[in-house]
Amino acid sequence: MSEPISIVIADDHPLFRKGLEDILHTDPTVRIVGQAVNGEEALELIERHRPRLAILDVEMPRKGGLEVAAAVLERGLMVDIVLLTMHAARDLLDRALELGVKGYVVKESAVDDILACINVVAAGRTYVSGALSHHLVGRRESARKSVQALPGLDTLTPGERQVLELIAQSGTTREIAAKLGVSPKTVENHRSNICLKLNLHGANSLLRFALEHKSLLT
Repeated sequence: MSEPISIVIADDHPLFRKGLEDILHTDPTVRIVGQAVNGEEALELIERHRPRLAILDVEMPRKGGLEVAAAVLERGLMVDIVLLTMHAARDLLDRALELGVKGYVVKESAVDDILACINVVAAGRTYVSGALSHHLVGRRESARKSVQALPGLDTLTPGERQVLELIAQSGTTREIAAKLGVSPKTVENHRSNICLKLNLHGANSLLRFALEHKSLLT
């Protein structure tokens, strides 16, 4: 028999966290190795236990789920992230997918979705609640149009693409770093790579490119 899927769960609402725990305990293929009530605790547990998967509430004290996901990406921790949210907003979904989040579950359907989500993510695929499927269709269509109009964009990594989108919103290096939860040096590296891949030269060429093509980037 294969090892159970090790999981850290984090949510600041005790009743919801208990309900999630009860659901997971019905599946012998998963094992909870830690529980947290805020993002900082969740990150500590992830670093300590190195679980296969972490289930995080988007809105928590002391780092929300997106901030924890950004920290996991920045630190190179090999753990798949599933986010739980009360909101079916596309901007949150886009942010999550850009950070490499593998599962995105709306809380109102978590009872029905969470075990299916875990199995899909553990199999190496991405899971998004059905309530958000229309956002995925819109996201794919926007990406398709962007690639057709600006072929060089398809060479950018998700992190580079996100930095480019924030530059288009006139974000400075420090502002972008703070928003993504990464260091300014990381943002500068992304900016250099973007310029190289898009063949941009000159001090303000990247900003001009981002502003001129803002409608295709955001």
